[in-house]
Amino acid sequence: MPANITTEQVWRELEKRSFAVLGFVTARGEARTAGIVYSVRDRQLYITTDRNSWKARHIATNPHVSMTVTIPKRIPFVPWVHIPAATITFQGVASVHAIEEVPPEIPRVLLRGLDLGKEARNEISVIRVRPAGEFVTYGVGVSLTVMRRPEAASGRAAV
Repeated sequence: MPANITTEQVWRELEKRSFAVLGFVTARGEARTAGIVYSVRDRQLYITTDRNSWKARHIATNPHVSMTVTIPKRIPFVPWVHIPAATITFQGVASVHAIEEVPPEIPRVLLRGLDLGKEARNEISVIRVRPAGEFVTYGVGVSLTVMRRPEAASGRAAV
């Protein structure tokens, strides 16, 4: 029996986190991933990157992406026991924007309040990811003992 997870639970977990792995495809059709820092607003995820970065260039060419957010799991007072991270994975459509095209709180959060001059701001792009389809989860909303049974620890929720 799969984990009973709701869309609201998934969004709450995504809003608590800030690190994910972003998957995309190069112009030659090669799969690539990158670790990124993100912020959530209005059920969309935002990422900053250099305007000329390969992430921005590849996503501008092919907007289909995937993301995996990891959620560390630990046993209190027994840190030497390694527990696999819980995960939330989804597909989405990404778009690349100038920093002025997104709500001002997004770059403020992602840049941690760093005050940038006009020239530096012109070098930054913001990638917006709109999740699509379903969230696929493992270990989200279940106990550590349930995580030992993949069929019981796996769940799906509509985006």
